[in-house]
Amino acid sequence: MESVSPAAARPRPWAALVTFLIIQAVLACWWAAFYPGLFSRDSVLYLSHTIVGPWVSDHSVAYDALLWLSFTRTGDLGAVTFAQTTAMAGALTYLARSLGALGAPRWATTLVAVLAPLTPTVGAFTVTLWKDVPFTICAIMIAGVCARMAARRRVSLAGLGVLMTLLGLFRANGFLVVGIAVVVLLVVVATRRVRLALVGTVAAAVPLLLTNLLFPRFGITPPSSTYVYHTAFADVAVAFRERPELFTERDKALMASVAPLSRWWEGGTCATVNLLIWRRDFSWPAADAHAGELLGLWERLLADDPGMIARTRLCRGAIAWSPVQDPYVVGGTTYRFSRRPTADTYVGPGKVPDFAGRGVFSLRPLSAELNQVAEPWLTGALLPQWDWVLWRGASWAYLSYAAVALGALALRNRYVVGVAAVVAGQQLAVLANISAQDFRYMAAPIFVGLLLVPLLLASAGRLLLAAARSARRALRRPAPPAAETPPAAGTGPDDQAERPGQATGTDDQAD
Repeated sequence: MESVSPAAARPRPWAALVTFLIIQAVLACWWAAFYPGLFSRDSVLYLSHTIVGPWVSDHSVAYDALLWLSFTRTGDLGAVTFAQTTAMAGALTYLARSLGALGAPRWATTLVAVLAPLTPTVGAFTVTLWKDVPFTICAIMIAGVCARMAARRRVSLAGLGVLMTLLGLFRANGFLVVGIAVVVLLVVVATRRVRLALVGTVAAAVPLLLTNLLFPRFGITPPSSTYVYHTAFADVAVAFRERPELFTERDKALMASVAPLSRWWEGGTCATVNLLIWRRDFSWPAADAHAGELLGLWERLLADDPGMIARTRLCRGAIAWSPVQDPYVVGGTTYRFSRRPTADTYVGPGKVPDFAGRGVFSLRPLSAELNQVAEPWLTGALLPQWDWVLWRGASWAYLSYAAVALGALALRNRYVVGVAAVVAGQQLAVLANISAQDFRYMAAPIFVGLLLVPLLLASAGRLLLAAARSARRALRRPAPPAAETPPAAGTGPDDQAERPGQATGTDDQAD
């Protein structure tokens, strides 16, 4: 491993501060251009139930509380999106500095971190009112903590535990991400494995315990059964369309009590659940009432044709493993952003619980000039030809794995693999259970993958250089001497020493 001079290894707080301020400035421009933030139907739901009541824990109580606090204290939501820009700037700076401490090229990694917010993938996403934004920020920070662990070859549990707990508080599937990431780290680290497993278990359990035990005590309703099992219900719809012979008349009667059989057939596309559960003729109250029976039907289908259910999950989880979208499958294209100017034009009256002040969900740019620059920049990035590189996290996940593998070899440090633990956790969790092809579900692998590019290139260069040096040394090494033929009897030096007179004929004649 290359030695690092004390001057190069000495931390430079001013460099981190400058990096942070540049990233913050760029993200603040996105914030001013799309104030108070981009939003979708989910964004409206985050706030509406906290104002109208009752509070529901189907999304993220932590993020809902942030929106509620901003709305009730300031009358707007810009405080939340601005806080997201600051937290994202800190996360990107921390990951860049951590990778530099690990052995990645500092200047190149910092440059990528500074340029990344210029892309709509980072900039527009950061100022969107989605719980996925703080979730992604926590994932980036976890990657940074793992990079610090690799640099020190020492397990750091406190920061890891806090960030993993927050990960679960901001997304319902966070506990799956945490569980997979901890398994990866347990394979990588050499010490404190029991404590690491304990921290991961607690971090995964806390959000589940809060949702099921503590929140109901404060009047926060648990998620509805349909919300919890909606992907299983969508699996039933796919089976009904592909294998109708598996369904009895009783099964069809059960399904018809929730939605017309035509809705189940039309909703039977494997790529998304939206065509089933988010249509007017699908009754959520009826689905909640018959959730146990529908889940029993799903379990029977899983036993009858497990391959079909697995293919359905693989299709719906394509956003996690496929680098490209599939426009030929209904719902197979990547969803990026909702581009509606107000909540009413996107959601429409009566589609969510209405509340006074819902007008906060409307685009009111603080700078018309910045909006005129950012709007076409974002619109151009949404073109299909950019989808694979800007909006699909799968390709960046694979790049992350290549980067940490080469980094571990080049730096002779297996802890480097742990940097991608959270990427693997998110990829596998999304693959196992997700609802649609939304880019935000795989945003963290894009962000982490971007900052791992310098490590990937530097590690590949180190390994190629080491291989070239080894080959050159092998070529320069002198060939071993050829084996000599042993002298004939009587002609060796010992024989000549015993009979010096045989050197010339004149000596014999003189004697």
